[in-house]
Order: sequence, then structure tokens, then C-alpha cells
Amino acid sequence: MESRRLMQKLNWRRIVLKVGSALIAPDQDGCRSRYILTIAQFIVRCRARGIEVILVSSGSVAAGSHLFPSDQPRSVVLKKAMAAAGQTEMIAMWDRFFDFPSAQLLLTHGDLRDRERYQSIRETVFTLLEHGVLPIINENDAVTTDDLKVGDNDNLSAMVAAAADADALLIFSDVDGLYDKNPNLHDDAVLLPEIKSIDESIYAMAGCATSSVGTGGMKTKIEAAEKATSHGIATYIINGFKEETFNRLLAGDNPGTIFSPYEKPMQDSVHWMTHTANEQGEVVVDGSFDESIEGETGIIRGDEIVEVHGEFAIGDTILVRSEDGTRLAKATANYSSCLLNFIADNEQSEFSEKMQDSIGPVISEKDIALLEKS
Repeated sequence: MESRRLMQKLNWRRIVLKVGSALIAPDQDGCRSRYILTIAQFIVRCRARGIEVILVSSGSVAAGSHLFPSDQPRSVVLKKAMAAAGQTEMIAMWDRFFDFPSAQLLLTHGDLRDRERYQSIRETVFTLLEHGVLPIINENDAVTTDDLKVGDNDNLSAMVAAAADADALLIFSDVDGLYDKNPNLHDDAVLLPEIKSIDESIYAMAGCATSSVGTGGMKTKIEAAEKATSHGIATYIINGFKEETFNRLLAGDNPGTIFSPYEKPMQDSVHWMTHTANEQGEVVVDGSFDESIEGETGIIRGDEIVEVHGEFAIGDTILVRSEDGTRLAKATANYSSCLLNFIADNEQSEFSEKMQDSIGPVISEKDIALLEKS
């Protein structure tokens, strides 16, 4: 009853729906309306209630696979071709269920981790919603590389939800939610209706590296929930194959597992730095690193730098770690790796000391996200 009351208190203004490939192309031979028609009707009903909806839809590879010979090995290149062909079919299928316009946004991690492009994505999504257009988002599988891909649409949907300032993220799965053990292997598995905080025990239930228990792709869904809840976004893992799921949601009931949002969400820039941006290099600092972030003069000065690794420019995201390897923070660099390397290598020189006095903080208070120590 507690999770039901929690849902009834929610007043959704904007939600992100994540729909997996199994719902789009359940037979792996093109798009089918078997399940997504119900999801489309749910979107229509949400919009009728004044709720803005953003759809993150997987399925381009599965939708396009039937257009290519089935006896060929599925190489990376072939999968990209399938994605390119299947994307148009998938968008067309979604579009025919709506009497309002939709728009396609194909993203890579490279788009999201670049701050300027990230802001551009936000502006585009907000403008589409303002004009009543449904954004349909997918990873750009046809062109992405290992370096640029998010890798799964669970995490992509969480990044989109954060970028869009959503109130809720709904991840439609093939199970009812998160169980305390794999329901496919254990008859006594218990569905957990509410998760108030995500820790190692929750990942163990999902089947992480420290446990042999697993429920398919649940681990990436937990990762997505962690990203979203830290931004203040309630996250649901629910069964998208059951029609009753959508009726229960609209009735204020919880049909699966809800992950409660942080009471004090991260600021947008800190959240982006922590959960979306990739570090381009590392700065190793001595023991004087101050986690309390006191004062307004900055967090790290040149004389605290021990080593600099990698190549990065002003404005890039970097990792700050201690000499023993502990990850301390992610931050925006005020100076390039070239300059910081010079300072670190010539710390005792008179010229370097004068430079350190003149350049100001390497990292400023407003541009740092502290990481939890393991």
C-alpha cells in the first residue's frame, strides 16, 4: 500500500518511456503492433491528461534484420545496416498510431557528453514538447562507434530523462519489476515494490559481477535508475507485455518496482559531469585535496598536482584521483594538460612558482562533482 500511496501523490508533468526491442519486434522479423499498440494508447492517454511524453525506443536492428540474409554472420557492419533500415520502419510504425506529430532524434554518447551539444539536445526536446510534437529517441546505431556509444537504451533513457528534466522514467521490461532473486530460477522470488536507495545489494539482485543471480538485462536498468533518481526522477521498472500495467499506472497504482528519487537531487551540471560526461584525462593530487570545498578560490591549485595523465583541453571533463588510485572527483579543467604537465614537472622552479601564483585554480568549486569512495 505504501508504494501505491507514493504513486498517487505524484503529479507527472513530463515523463520518459523506454521501450525495448522485444516489444517492438518480438519475432525479430520486423515491427509488430502486438505490444506497442497498447503502449501507444498509453502515450495518447497521458497526453490527454496534460502529461508531456518523451519516447526512447529500441528496436531498429530487430526491425531491420528481416531485410538481410539470415544465413550471414551478424557482423558489426551488418548490424549497422540493419539499424539504418529498421529505424525508418520503426518510426513509421509508431507514427501511424498517433493523430499528433512525432519527431526522430538519433543520439550517440558523443552528443550527450559534449556540454554544448547536450544543451542543444535539451533545447530541441523542449521546443518539440512546447509545440505538441512527440520526441522519439534512439541511439544512432548506424554510425556510432565503441568510443561514442552508450551501449544500451536503459542508460540512454536515464540520460535523456535528466536532460529533459523529467518527473518520471518508465522502463518497460519483460518482467514485472525487480525481484530479490531470479524469478526464472526461483519459485519463491519476491517482487520488490519500492527501492528507496540503490547500493551493492540491489545490484547483486540484478546480477552484477559479485553475484551469479540475474534476471536478464536488469543490471543496466538498475544503472539507469541510479542515474535518474540522483537527478530527482522517480524510476519504474514494469512489465510492458501486460495490458493491465498501463491501466494500473493511470489509476495511480504501482504495477512493478519504483525507485524513489533523491530528496536532494544533484544539480544539473554536477549530474551531467557524474553520470554522462567521460573523463578525457586524469589529474593526480597530493593529500591536501580538500573535499569540503571551502571558500571561493577553487578546489585544486597548481602546487597540489602530482601528475597529469592523458591529453585534455580547457573545458574538458577530467578525473581527479589521489596518489593511491582513489577516484576523488570528476571536474571541468580550467587549463590544458600541456600547461598542467609543465607545472607538475617543474614544481620547484622559480618560473613555475610565479605561474602558479598567477593562473588561479585548476578546478573551481562550481565545476566539480565529488565521487563516493569505495
